[in-house]
Amino acid sequence: MLSAVIITRDEADRIEACLRSLAFCDEVLVLDSGSTDDTVSRARALGARVEQADWPGFVAQKNRALAAARGDWVLSVDADETVGDALREAIRREVAAPRADGFRVCRRNVYLGRPLRGGLAWPDRRVRLVRRDKARWEGRDPHDVLVVEGAVDDLDGELLHVPYRSLGDHLARIERYTQMDARDGSVLDLLLRPPWHFVRAYVIMGGFRDGFHGLLYAVLGALYVLLKWGRRRL
Repeated sequence: MLSAVIITRDEADRIEACLRSLAFCDEVLVLDSGSTDDTVSRARALGARVEQADWPGFVAQKNRALAAARGDWVLSVDADETVGDALREAIRREVAAPRADGFRVCRRNVYLGRPLRGGLAWPDRRVRLVRRDKARWEGRDPHDVLVVEGAVDDLDGELLHVPYRSLGDHLARIERYTQMDARDGSVLDLLLRPPWHFVRAYVIMGGFRDGFHGLLYAVLGALYVLLKWGRRRL
């Protein structure tokens, strides 16, 4: 049995596309943390099992969703992601005859309407399909990582990811996430880490191939790094 799990809060504008791409799963579980829009009603209308819970943080909430799933295999997705056709078929094949205990998927990040081809946005491989009893979420909020006890392999196909609704949404996310992720940075951290992030993302990893979108993505990535290491000092 294959379960798909999604954690949500106020995702009414994109939950339907996400859930429709998961129609091949035996179970779809939405763990909601107090949505004030139509997220819950739209999820139920599309056949998802909806559970309600408080918000303990990304890592803890995703572990709750993983534990609440009924399937032997669990596909973890976010509300801003959709499973492509090739990935869907690859998941079906692996659940039927698995080669490993967990699988990485390749996310295709779409930034302000443009699919990114370079920088830190591609290839963006994340472990998302796991045996439920062999996996757990770890990391430091908001950066969660799905860890597998056993072999991990790659899947064909793509997970389409639209992380930001707008430029304003991106800036608001930087503000919110760097408050959670603030570190005790030194002067050297502030001087070296942000420009190194930009050079690595835009030049070394090829973000320049995405034109203005790649430039903006790298600049705001460097801004994130600056705020993460500088909030407690500035």
